[in-house]
Amino acid sequence: MRLFTALRPSDEAVRHLSEAIAALDPARVTEATAGVRKFRFTPAERWHLTLRFHGDDADPQRVADRLDRRMAHITAAPPALRLTGSGTFRGVLWTGVEPATETDRLALRELVRAAGGDPRGFRAHLTLARWASGRADRRWMPGLLTGYTGPWWTAGELAVMRSDQGEGGPVYRVVHRVPVTRAASG
Repeated sequence: MRLFTALRPSDEAVRHLSEAIAALDPARVTEATAGVRKFRFTPAERWHLTLRFHGDDADPQRVADRLDRRMAHITAAPPALRLTGSGTFRGVLWTGVEPATETDRLALRELVRAAGGDPRGFRAHLTLARWASGRADRRWMPGLLTGYTGPWWTAGELAVMRSDQGEGGPVYRVVHRVPVTRAASG
């Protein structure tokens, strides 16, 4: 079991991005992925922004309790965010996350901190696809979603999730939820 704390995009944001991916020209996807093996898009039900990876042996109750304590001190309003653009790093095609304002950027950093992550090294992104090996063509792969901009959404909750390896890839289960509201500050 692997444990992580995540922020999930709204249903509308997921639907919008799913439609953009479904509308991609298959020939363009083939061209962009020519240098990699076993390219596969991540199913939308797995989409999330990892705020903190807790590891393979983390105690779910301890992580949940710590998140509850930290969220009790959140003072910022839930951030307004949108998914936009794309990029790659080793074996991953991702879309970025853009805060609406500087206040929203700071609020997102506060959520990363509450999850136990380091906001200084945090680059908000959502994994769209993975591949087993090979080098992505940095001109073509990120270009699959050049100009993509999704709708604005407001962060609703943080979820402590466990990842178990299944036949078709990881299976994610929510083990704890914490609303992202000013009311969380008590």
